[in-house]
Amino acid sequence: MTTADKSSVHYRACNLCEAICGIEIRSRRQGQTAGLDIRGDKDDPFSRGYICPKAAALPDLHYDKDRLKYPVRRTPHGWQRLGWDEAFDEVTRNLKRIHATYGRNSIATYLGNPTVHNYGALLFAPGFIRSLHTRNRFSATSVDQIAHHLAAYLMFGHQLLLPIPDLDRAKFFLILGANPAVSNGSMMTAPGMSRRLQEIRQRGGKVILIDPRFTETARLADRHLFIKPGTDVLLLLALLHVVFEEGLTDVGPLAAFTKGVEAIDNLVAEFPPEKVASLTGVDSSQIRLLAREFASAESAVCYGRIGVSTQEFGGVCQWLINVLNIVTGNLDRPGGAMFTLPAFDPLSAPESLAPRGSFARWHSRVRKLPEFAGELPVVTLAEEILTEGPGQIKALVTSAGNPVLSTPNGRQLDRAMARLEFMVAIDLYINESTKHAHIILPPTSSLEHEHYDVAFHLLAVRNTTKFSPALFQPSGETRHDWEIFFELQTRMEHQGLFGRVKRNLIKRFFGPERILDLGLRFGPYGARLNPFSKGLSLRKLKKAVHGIDLGPLCSCLPRRLRTADKRIELAPEVLVQDVERVKTKLIDTASPKSNGNLLLIGRRQLRSNNSWMHNSERLVRGQAGKSRCTILMHPLDAEQRHLRPGQKVSVRSRVGSVVVPIEISEEMMPGVVSIPHGWGHDRLGIQLEVAQQHAGESINDVTDDLTIDALCGTAAFNGTWVAVEGTNGSSTQ
Repeated sequence: MTTADKSSVHYRACNLCEAICGIEIRSRRQGQTAGLDIRGDKDDPFSRGYICPKAAALPDLHYDKDRLKYPVRRTPHGWQRLGWDEAFDEVTRNLKRIHATYGRNSIATYLGNPTVHNYGALLFAPGFIRSLHTRNRFSATSVDQIAHHLAAYLMFGHQLLLPIPDLDRAKFFLILGANPAVSNGSMMTAPGMSRRLQEIRQRGGKVILIDPRFTETARLADRHLFIKPGTDVLLLLALLHVVFEEGLTDVGPLAAFTKGVEAIDNLVAEFPPEKVASLTGVDSSQIRLLAREFASAESAVCYGRIGVSTQEFGGVCQWLINVLNIVTGNLDRPGGAMFTLPAFDPLSAPESLAPRGSFARWHSRVRKLPEFAGELPVVTLAEEILTEGPGQIKALVTSAGNPVLSTPNGRQLDRAMARLEFMVAIDLYINESTKHAHIILPPTSSLEHEHYDVAFHLLAVRNTTKFSPALFQPSGETRHDWEIFFELQTRMEHQGLFGRVKRNLIKRFFGPERILDLGLRFGPYGARLNPFSKGLSLRKLKKAVHGIDLGPLCSCLPRRLRTADKRIELAPEVLVQDVERVKTKLIDTASPKSNGNLLLIGRRQLRSNNSWMHNSERLVRGQAGKSRCTILMHPLDAEQRHLRPGQKVSVRSRVGSVVVPIEISEEMMPGVVSIPHGWGHDRLGIQLEVAQQHAGESINDVTDDLTIDALCGTAAFNGTWVAVEGTNGSSTQ
């Protein structure tokens, strides 16, 4: 322990999920036993004392005996300890060999979700990836939020110019396919979401949720409406139809720099509520009422998340959400959808750190799926490894990722990764994906490196800023993520003395803290290089241990637009054209018969964040020994299948099957079932003792890699057809 002493108190932001809760950490020592007490920081201007269960588990991750603390090499006889120089030499030697033998695109990279929770990795991973000169770049983005970025890029000119609900002033909050009471936002950073939803209602506002499940958020809403998975696009088109048909549009000040309103009017004319009601499961009268309430509210904002983003029309859905906010005058105004102005502003950063975006500049080799912002959809990773020919992936570099559990058809990817000629993982654990690595390079844990939320301040419902110092020295022989990335980059680019000198100079004079300081100084609140300025610098931020409140979101258009003509593109051609696919698939073609099958959706749990929080006993244990990985089913569907609570059932799709216990609940829409994501720790070769004891099953062993949003290649997790039937397995109750 370095900065932590006996009975000392420290303040930082939790970086285990999107909420960035301010936490107070008290270190204590009783005899030979060290421990940490973690509670919410009541003086944090953003989270105001709120803390979720994941923050309390930070010590579990830090002290985890399964966490790697030195580089290892996989051998026929087990994992062998390596020194760092030996490990770096072996990694770069193999990557260069494969590049020389098979070509630059024979190497692929995959960045997992935790990357955005680590500012050092965010700043230094791009340089390493560029040093590989490969087009086979993948990340968790394409199984999560590409739809948001695509809409932002096409409409506002930059993939990071993302509209954020101004929750603290909203009077009408319409939520589609999201459970913010559990996620605390997600693409909308808002710690203490339950309190914020209650405050909307306390000031006379309304909260409306549309979701195939009566979720934790539904319990806090004024109204909840069930909707058939995958049909949100029809609901949005119908809402817009009513807005235009009844003359409820009011673009307001945005009219001076918005083009395409008439095109939207023409587009939505053929989607009246009466035409889509039976397809969505939402009554036409409810659709009309909802449109009128939204358009007439003093301030309103529509927000959609995973249930909307990861379906076959996710790109169109996120675009139409923006359109609905714009044509009702609820973009760039208090209480509507607004843009943040973070202290470290990625929109002002160099293109190499925060590219504005790109779309379909190239396509994947096998399925011809489009790139976005230089990345290909990860649904194609397995086939790019398995399909022979020029450009076949032979080597893979992963960082903080577990794609076997987090991408569709995980069993296929598991088999594919076993065939790689070389793999290196930058990771804390030997998990379901990294078990295939030839070399694993372990980074420091959350409490061992300083932290600044580059990504989540950009997505926050209020402008704040906070720096979190490291609490501990690095354990064992671990190195910071940024040091690992930079070492690999310079070894790939330079050899000998020049490479060593460059590495030493950058580490000493231009590491993450220096980049952050420059970003703060030259940001919107910055001190520039004037030592007498009252503006923001890293030194001043470090002194503000609870963080700094920079105020509510402010109107910023058209100044902040990045389109060439500084105008909002309301009707981008590629998105307008994709509505034809909506018509063909959902309206013109007869609805596919279920044949007794059900539509599968995922669900998020408060004590989980994908797969990487399951080695903490306090987070994974269920109540009274019950499994937390269950399938939720409506009583009518269970009765038709003669299923009883707690019974183990087989869930089968085109790609595979899993066996899970059933929970029967009216919170599910009839015809729809739900399994939480992130589980499936029963595979051989992993070293996660707690996770293996609570293995569960991976929903992505039944989600289909061929079911995608054809526009941008996002995995369509929500709406997989599955057959569910009882097994001879024993009950869990």
